[in-house]
Formats: sequence, structure tokens, C-alpha cells
Amino acid sequence: MDDKVIVTCALTGGMTVPSQNPAIPVTVDEIIEEGVASCEAGASILHVHVRDPSTGRPSADLDLFDAVMAGLRERCDAVVQPTTGGGAGMSITERGAVLPRLKPEMATFNAGSFNFGIFPVAQRDLDFADWERDYLEGTRDYVFRNTFADMAYMAKLMREADTRPEIEVYDVGQLYNLRQLMRDEVLEPPFNLQFVLGVLGANACEPDQLLHMLRTAERLFGVGTFTWSAAGVGYPGEFNLAALSLMLGGNVRVGLEDNLRLHRSQQAGSNAELVHKVVQLARFFDREPASPKETRERLGLKGHQRVAL
Repeated sequence: MDDKVIVTCALTGGMTVPSQNPAIPVTVDEIIEEGVASCEAGASILHVHVRDPSTGRPSADLDLFDAVMAGLRERCDAVVQPTTGGGAGMSITERGAVLPRLKPEMATFNAGSFNFGIFPVAQRDLDFADWERDYLEGTRDYVFRNTFADMAYMAKLMREADTRPEIEVYDVGQLYNLRQLMRDEVLEPPFNLQFVLGVLGANACEPDQLLHMLRTAERLFGVGTFTWSAAGVGYPGEFNLAALSLMLGGNVRVGLEDNLRLHRSQQAGSNAELVHKVVQLARFFDREPASPKETRERLGLKGHQRVAL
């Protein structure tokens, strides 16, 4: 599938706040509409968080996940990938509850703990809602916790739900965490790795860092034992990493969870705009977006007929 690229779109996220960009979808209907449009633009995986529809605050409400999953399944064929990362302050049990409830084809699996800081955003001249500035400032003291016990717990839930983990790797040391999980028979290859670069508190969104992480994964696990994708946080990092990933034969992730700008001087007006831009970029490298069917075959997914909704 070297001529095809799997495009993931992360629709809304759990760390940005709506005042940063009015295009961030908040309600169930908005998230569904954004997902359908992103699929039409070329995304075959839709990464899903949910938010309180009245405030926009990140939420772990399973009824909201139910509604988004059902709506997306009804209107498009994309792989719907719920988060198990959630948002700041959510417990591991809250984050993992989507797995037995939804039994999705694929879900995110976070490969280690790290500081996750978004507090610099609070210094911007924006018209923040009451909760937003406190939420942002609170990340000065926020550790995104994923201990070895937490990871074993999440892996067990995924096995029981027959859900394929997409392993989110934010720093090179987390690849060594993954090696230990493999030795402990918590996870086994083949792996699907998502290199997420640019979070304050983890690895930087720089080309040499992506290369370092990719070569480390090849050395630890062996070439051919994993598929991989790159997600750059912020602008222009999202598209810089996408270009490098396309050159190296990897897959890409874009979306309003990770980056809110289409160009340096222009905010993105939708997730579909970001997908469209990366699909155009892929074509410079003679690569076309993989269909949902091709994505399921490439990643060994169970198919949407076997999810709970």
C-alpha cells in the first residue's frame, strides 16, 4: 500500500478550548457533520472525543459517545476510533469505559506518562468562557498519567472488546515502555504506532525527532512489525510532519484536535479543510488516500459489523 496513505482526522480533541477556534465541533450533531465531511474529503479514520454540548468542556459521557458513534456509522464508512485519553482530570476508568460500551474496531492506547501543558494558551487575548482559562492554567500541574498498571488495564479492556490499539507515542522513551509491555505479554506485535509530536512536556514537532523515533522503533521491534503514522501538534508542524511521513511511506493524522490553522495567517474553518490540504500534499508524492475498506485490511481491523453500535 505504499501508493496509498491512511488519513486520520482528529475531530475535536480533549485539550483545546472552543474559544481558540469557533470551528471546533462541540455538539453531537456538529461532531457528526465534521466527521462525515472529513470522510468525504479523504479521511478513513475518525478519531473521536466528545464535549459537553452546553459548555464545550471535554467530557467522558458515554451517551454522547454512543450518539456520535451511531451517527457516524449511519452516514459514512470510516473507522470510528474513540479516545481512551479523554481530557485533563479524567480517571483511567472514565477514559477506558468506552471500550466495553462501544467495542470499537480501534481505539487509542497511550504509551506512557508525561507533563501535558497547554497553559500558554491562557495568556492569549481571547474571550474565554468561565471554565476555559482555569482549565488551561490547570495544566501547569497536570501529568497525563499512563503508568504500567494503567496500560495493562487498558490493554485488558481492548482484548476483551476485540479492539485494535493505536499506540500513541509522544516521546522516544515510550517506545521502551512498549518493549516492556511486549516482554510482559501485555501487548504483542504487529503494532500500529501514532507518533504524536509537539505537546509541551513531550517530544518536539521536528523532523529529526520523528526520524529518531521511527528508527528507534525499527531497531526495537524490527522493520515490518508495525505500521505507523505521524501527528504534528500546531502549525506548521502538522503539515511539516505530514510531508515527511508521506516521503517515508508512513500515514498521517490531521484535525482540529491537533492544529487550528490552515495557513499561517488563516484559521481552519473545518476539519475537512485540513484533510483536503493533506490529501493535496499526498498527491505531490504520488500517494492517494486509502479507502475505509483498504484501511481495515491494512490494519487488520474486525470491521464495523462487530462493534457494539
